[in-house]
Amino acid sequence: MRPAYDDLRPTDQPITRAPPARAGPGRRFGEDPMTEHLVDPDVPRDLHAFIAGLPKAELHVHHVGSASPRIVSELAARHRDSKVPTDPEALVDYFTFTDFAHFIDVYLSVVDLIRTPEDVRLLTYEVARDMARQQVRYAELTITPFSSTRRGIDERAFMDAIEDARKAAEAEFGTVLRWCFDIPGEAGLESAEETTRLATDDRVRPEGLVSFGLGGPEIGVARPQFKPYFDRAIAAGLHSVPHAGETTGPQTVWDALTDLRAERIGHGTSSAQDPKLLEHLAERRIPLEVCPTSNIATRAVRTLDEHPIKEFTRAGVLVTVNSDDPPMFGTDLNNEYAVAARLLGLDERGLADLAKNGVEASFLDAPGKARISDEIDTYTATWLSS
Repeated sequence: MRPAYDDLRPTDQPITRAPPARAGPGRRFGEDPMTEHLVDPDVPRDLHAFIAGLPKAELHVHHVGSASPRIVSELAARHRDSKVPTDPEALVDYFTFTDFAHFIDVYLSVVDLIRTPEDVRLLTYEVARDMARQQVRYAELTITPFSSTRRGIDERAFMDAIEDARKAAEAEFGTVLRWCFDIPGEAGLESAEETTRLATDDRVRPEGLVSFGLGGPEIGVARPQFKPYFDRAIAAGLHSVPHAGETTGPQTVWDALTDLRAERIGHGTSSAQDPKLLEHLAERRIPLEVCPTSNIATRAVRTLDEHPIKEFTRAGVLVTVNSDDPPMFGTDLNNEYAVAARLLGLDERGLADLAKNGVEASFLDAPGKARISDEIDTYTATWLSS
């Protein structure tokens, strides 16, 4: 029997928070950026306004990592045995990361709050609501089902919950969601086997699933060991989109391309260290899912001004901009576009092209891509002529 989800939809009550902190080493994270614009003073306000209305696609954003402080605190209140604070203000301190390993520890503590199908449905629906507020027309949301099924959530109930939320979001917000099931690399080959089974078994596999990924720490988690699982997922019709080169060197990206047959690379930050790799990515039109603020928050990159997104674009690599785990990093997709505008010197047309990169790199069908690209063009032309 399907859970009665209708009573679980939260209301649109306003949320208040402190002014957002600036991104950078040592900053404090955990604020809820979805309730007001994050404004970079180095980017003109009219460009922020343009970004706020720009239709977008997002390709690298995590399910649990997109839980706003309001939702995290609500889930923590439901599950009082958790160490996660129930006070949204206390989450600001809790979401202060010392390094990537600490981020993973905190992230997994939030994962542990997702214990029932009702929790899953609430989270998924709210993530879609936040995306719609930013004019996200299409998103491929990375979900780690192993983290939920190992905690006792029935696999079919889990799939029903995300699918129910997906369909409601499209009907109510106009935001189309698709799923990427990813292996949590730190959990080893057991998690790879379970994730692959859930992604390829037609009795369980959800309708919205389009791709197969690999997340979590990279250090000590070699990509080649996951080749058999990616081979099975690809044979089942899924696209390969592993994380690689976020906190390790460019060889990890090569491994993802060679062994996992990656069609897109999550992060790929260290690719800039290898000119031959950049040339390969550019020639093969293999997109990078770039998440600037995330890379600073996890200390993968020291400062925004040192971010390799400039090297990627100069090399002709297809770059998409994404938010990764936005509330945890005190950002949102609109803010990431503003960051890209500053780092790359983009005007409205440049930002529109960046948004179209996301559409091109997506796994949306051709009519869907054309529809969003046309909407971007119409929006931009109207803006520039007004």
